[in-house]
Amino acid sequence: MPVMTPITVIKRNTQGEETWRYSGELLRQEGSVYHLEARFNGKDAFFMGTFILTGDRFVETYFTDRWYNVFEIHDREDDRLKGWYCNIGRPAVMESENTISYVDLALDLWVAPDGSQTVLDEDEFNALELDESTRSQARAALMELQDHFLNNKEPGLF
Repeated sequence: MPVMTPITVIKRNTQGEETWRYSGELLRQEGSVYHLEARFNGKDAFFMGTFILTGDRFVETYFTDRWYNVFEIHDREDDRLKGWYCNIGRPAVMESENTISYVDLALDLWVAPDGSQTVLDEDEFNALELDESTRSQARAALMELQDHFLNNKEPGLF
């Protein structure tokens, strides 16, 4: 079994302030793409028709050249796929050998296992003070993700 590298993930707001931190394990890195696994460390919640539970397995994909990251969520008990939570944000940054961070731009996409999509938090995104270039990049990223999930037979593969 390969040895996995511990990694810390830091979510930041648009002012660069840390809003969430957790630990995971780096599964592999391929160029500008980082794949890691983490366990959900938030409170149990009913979300988009499913329960997201403390300890659920997240297979996370970060890009240093794309304006989003993708969390594939699996049940903590039976590893059943619950869906994909996609964060629109600035490209990820490797702050150190074992720390990755991203700036969250509030806009999100939820994709259920049946492929249905829901855009989330548009009101929060619209309320952010962002320049037009950033808004345009974020909207383009959302469209890229929507297209990816509509047109790929194996939507979780990036």
